[in-house]
Amino acid sequence: MITLAKRNILIFLRDRAGIFWSFLSVILVFGLYILFLGNLMGSGEDENFQFLADSWIMAGMVSIASITTTMGAFVNMVVDKSDKIIKDFSASPITRRSLVGGYVLGAYTIGIIMTIFTFIFTQGYIVINGGRLLPLLDSIEAIGIMFISVLASSAMVFYLTTFLNTENSFSGASAVLGVLVGFITGTYIPIGTFPEAIQTVIKVFPISHSASLLRQIMTRTPIELVFSNAPGYVITEFNKEMGIVFYFGDTAVSPITSILVLAATTILFYGLATINVSRKNV
Repeated sequence: MITLAKRNILIFLRDRAGIFWSFLSVILVFGLYILFLGNLMGSGEDENFQFLADSWIMAGMVSIASITTTMGAFVNMVVDKSDKIIKDFSASPITRRSLVGGYVLGAYTIGIIMTIFTFIFTQGYIVINGGRLLPLLDSIEAIGIMFISVLASSAMVFYLTTFLNTENSFSGASAVLGVLVGFITGTYIPIGTFPEAIQTVIKVFPISHSASLLRQIMTRTPIELVFSNAPGYVITEFNKEMGIVFYFGDTAVSPITSILVLAATTILFYGLATINVSRKNV
């Protein structure tokens, strides 16, 4: 299984075009923020608000990377099915469990590497733009969330990939996912600007909880600076409108609840994918 995972990782890393497409949604968010969203959010008003706006959008970028890079890594499984390489594996002494495990482990490893790379990039941008580097303990906390987020993302993407048998179908699914994920995580537009029904869809989408958790960590310091003299209800309303903390009615979703959502997503979709795989060659 480890050998197969290593093979899939090396194939992905050699494909520069594949890496680019995996990061396309992240690049689009960054480009839109630099050109348009930053001004719309009023990030140029003062240094602390700039820091807050940067931290908010960068947290969304990291959460997007956790799913799009994982999706890009699963292309090897589709290519192997499309090119009938999977039949060669099936004829070898490799067990199906090891074969599938190789794809999953490879995709998860790639997702972790690329998401942490995105996180490092965002921290660099924030500092260069006048903000502060995330404290060490907060960084460790954020990386822990990334591990859970990529795990949930890999489960969802793995399940989706079991239905795809050609590179064209995979490319189409990747394109749709890349476009939707920015909206459904509330990264392009703050959740508070959407109608209530759309807000509910965003709140029940698992990776949105990853974005919320990362925002809580990455905006912690800038919120303290910007709202140092503001009453508590102002901070609560800001967190609600910006999707930093999710609310169902007057009840806030706790970090533990969001983590449990990601854990349940992992179990559910890996279970569904396993059932689907048992009915097919892979």
